[in-house]
Amino acid sequence: MELRAETWVPAPIEDVFRFFADASNLQALTPPWLRFAVRTPGTIDMHDGTRIDYGIRVHGVPIRWQSVIAQWQPPHLFVDEQSKGPYRRWVHTHRFIEERGGTRLIDDVQFELYVSWLAAPLVTRELRSIFSYRHDVLQRLFSGAGKHLAPAIVISS
Repeated sequence: MELRAETWVPAPIEDVFRFFADASNLQALTPPWLRFAVRTPGTIDMHDGTRIDYGIRVHGVPIRWQSVIAQWQPPHLFVDEQSKGPYRRWVHTHRFIEERGGTRLIDDVQFELYVSWLAAPLVTRELRSIFSYRHDVLQRLFSGAGKHLAPAIVISS
C-alpha cells in the first residue's frame, strides 16, 4: 500500500528541514493518543545509517518501533525505514521542495501490513488521522495565526 501526504508551509526550506532533523520533534507531530516516545537516549545525530528507537501504543497495546535513516540529503530529502515494528514493511520518504516563498513537504510511505486484509480499512483510517494531525501541527508551527490549508492525503493499494 502507499500513502501520500502533502503540506505547504510559509517557511524557508532550511528551517523546515532543521525541525525534522531533530528527532525529538517527532513527538510533537504524532497524535497524543499514540503515546509516542523516542527511546534512543541522548541527542541523535541524523545521517545515513542512524537508528532510532521509539515506543507507541496502538489501541492501548505498547509497541516498540525502530527505524533506520536509509538516505539523508539535507535540506531536500530523507528516508526512514522500519527495521522493527508493527508493519511488515514501512519506507517513509520525506521530500522538501522550495515553492511559492515557502516549503512543500511531501510524505510518501510504502507499507505492508502483518494483519489480514480485514484490518486494512482500520489501519488506513488511522494513518489518515495521523497524517492529518501532522499536517495541522505543521500549519500551526510554521503558519502562525494565518490561514490553515486543508491536508492532501491519499492512500492507495
